[in-house]
Amino acid sequence: MEPTMKKIIEASYLTADSAAHYRTILRYFYHQHERMRDFIAPEELFEYMRSIPAFADYQEEILHQQLAQLVKWNNLIARQDMTNAKTIEEYKKKRFRYQCTPYTVEFERMLVQLEKIGDTFQGSLERSQFERLLQALTTLQKEMAEVLSKPAEEYMRLWEDVFRYFQSIRTSTADYIAYINSEQTDQRMQTEAFLVYKNQFTTYLRDFIVSLQKTSLQIQQLLTELPPAHLQAYFQKLIAHRQAVPRLEDVSSSAEDWLTEYQEYWFSLCQWFLGSAVYQSELETLQWQTNEMIRRMTRYVQRIGERQQHFRSRKKDYLHLANWFSNCIEINEAHKLSSVVFGSMTIQHLQLEETTTENLHIDTWDESPVEIMIKPRTVRYREKTKPGSFDSNEKRKKEQREQYLQEREQEKKLVETYINEGIIKLSSLSTVEPFIRKLLLSWIGKSMATKNHTVKTDYGLVVQVKLDRNHTITLKAEDGDLIMPDATFVFEEQR
Repeated sequence: MEPTMKKIIEASYLTADSAAHYRTILRYFYHQHERMRDFIAPEELFEYMRSIPAFADYQEEILHQQLAQLVKWNNLIARQDMTNAKTIEEYKKKRFRYQCTPYTVEFERMLVQLEKIGDTFQGSLERSQFERLLQALTTLQKEMAEVLSKPAEEYMRLWEDVFRYFQSIRTSTADYIAYINSEQTDQRMQTEAFLVYKNQFTTYLRDFIVSLQKTSLQIQQLLTELPPAHLQAYFQKLIAHRQAVPRLEDVSSSAEDWLTEYQEYWFSLCQWFLGSAVYQSELETLQWQTNEMIRRMTRYVQRIGERQQHFRSRKKDYLHLANWFSNCIEINEAHKLSSVVFGSMTIQHLQLEETTTENLHIDTWDESPVEIMIKPRTVRYREKTKPGSFDSNEKRKKEQREQYLQEREQEKKLVETYINEGIIKLSSLSTVEPFIRKLLLSWIGKSMATKNHTVKTDYGLVVQVKLDRNHTITLKAEDGDLIMPDATFVFEEQR
């Protein structure tokens, strides 16, 4: 049967008896899909439905029934989730997370286009869209630097260009990432047939990341230099253009409504690229998602290669090695070949019975050598012993402890010399000791594992590490230079 003759059951939710419930549920899935969230839990959806005044008495049992019906209509895909099961009952009870299907996404997009006139949607990672958006914003900034004496129609065309490119970026990237994160695509990536497309996918994603990194910082800088307060005169030009269009009927929207609309559009653009104090920007999420896709593809390719290598016969390799050995004229030549192919046959292992220092930041070449008495490895060897007195090591232990504490105290004083008003800023340091460089890098490493980037040092100090990834510095030390992001260490007062 031809596709045009098939019954489209995916559209049943639009005319069902409970269409208000179904449309509200799928519209929420669509909005989350646009925000790059693919799988939604029923608990989250139930909380959203109860937050709507019209559905204040909405029951959870009805929600599960309607979700099951939407799965039958191919509007949703159910994926069983047992990761949060804490009891046997929860494990036995099927728990699902749901993802909207491509049909549902396209239906909702069509409805959004009918409700709000929008642009076309594409599921891809278009590198040129960011470059075009950057060019449009640069033109907008130049126009703001002038007197705005051009016709209002040109300013409206520039405004439409900016948001057409922005809308294309939003929808196309969300679609493509949802496609990559779908369960069907994930299963295909785990097959050997994916190896044919591996290079094409990775090159596509890598080129997108490179283009994104080139233009994103410039776009963020332009948006920072163009706050909504500086665009009021430009907004007035756009309002004047809309007011100049003659209409016979009464226009319900006023100039204040149009001004609010433009401000909200500009705010959404800034929030997508710059984020807010509460949420990170969608640009950072997009970069993380793209990098995660590359890492996931690499893992799948590695696993497929390991499976293929596991069943691969090495008979030809062994015959090739045997041919090498048969062509050796002398035994010494065979020994040399064996050392390269198989490595050393006898390896001497040396182990120190006692450590020389407890300081983790001491280099090996800074310590004095240790002499080791090697004993014969024979059955008849017995070490000569003679009775003797018991030596007390209390004095030596006390001296070593005092020496250790003195070294730690000196290190602490050395660190305090770099603290200026409770702060150490790497960009303001000159040449530091290798010990200080290793210590600061260890603090940075430990802070990455905490939420608030705060660590407690070995000296009892509490320090918060703030990395400035946009500013690269050269940390000079006595044994070399290190190029790294600028960092600020803020020491908290002890209570």
